[in-house]
Amino acid sequence: MESCGMNIIKYILFIFNLIFAVSGVGIIAAGGFVLGDISEFNHFVEGRIIAPPIVLIVAGAIVFLIAFLGCYGALKEHYNMLIAFAVALVIIFVIELAVGIAAAVFKNDFSMVMKDSLKESLKTYSEADRQAWDNVQKKLQCCGVDGPSDWTSSTLSFPSSCCMEDSQVIGSCQMGSTMMYREGCFNKLEMRVQKSATVLIGVGIGIAFIEIAGIIFACCLAAAIKKEHADK
Repeated sequence: MESCGMNIIKYILFIFNLIFAVSGVGIIAAGGFVLGDISEFNHFVEGRIIAPPIVLIVAGAIVFLIAFLGCYGALKEHYNMLIAFAVALVIIFVIELAVGIAAAVFKNDFSMVMKDSLKESLKTYSEADRQAWDNVQKKLQCCGVDGPSDWTSSTLSFPSSCCMEDSQVIGSCQMGSTMMYREGCFNKLEMRVQKSATVLIGVGIGIAFIEIAGIIFACCLAAAIKKEHADK
């Protein structure tokens, strides 16, 4: 006969896993949001900055599948399945913690890497660089690395993407125009990526520590099942 304590743990674990499954969807959504937000400017962004949200999406999909494993193991009181569930949670915990730490690290050293990338693209300025600059300046409403003067200090012509759309239509986009964007793209990109990093850190580490509760519940229920079978 099942003990009252074991019943309570079983149903708490079951409810936890339903919530856990929903959190898996949330992790996928958060990773997708960050990836979509950053990859739009991937010409100036290193691969290691793109990696954390991709890892988070994969982890979210695994979390969703593992949650059903935990639900089944709890309801059927399957000892081996509960142990497998706990081990899987530990692995996901480590992965998500690593993603959170990686996001924190790239958040700190992002500035130097991004600024170097932007300045280097002004030196080479291939067709791909031109398209990337037009894209970032139009979407973020910015001009140059630190400001419009970056274009005048180079041998490059002043791009129309440095101005509001109205001035581009009438062909009045030039240095000193009132329609010109004054802020540099580096500051805008930095704010965008720092915001994404904060989302990754919050979701990655926050969900990871919640998983500790699932590991404890699964181990407690597995131990209770093992004890009950040993007493029979």
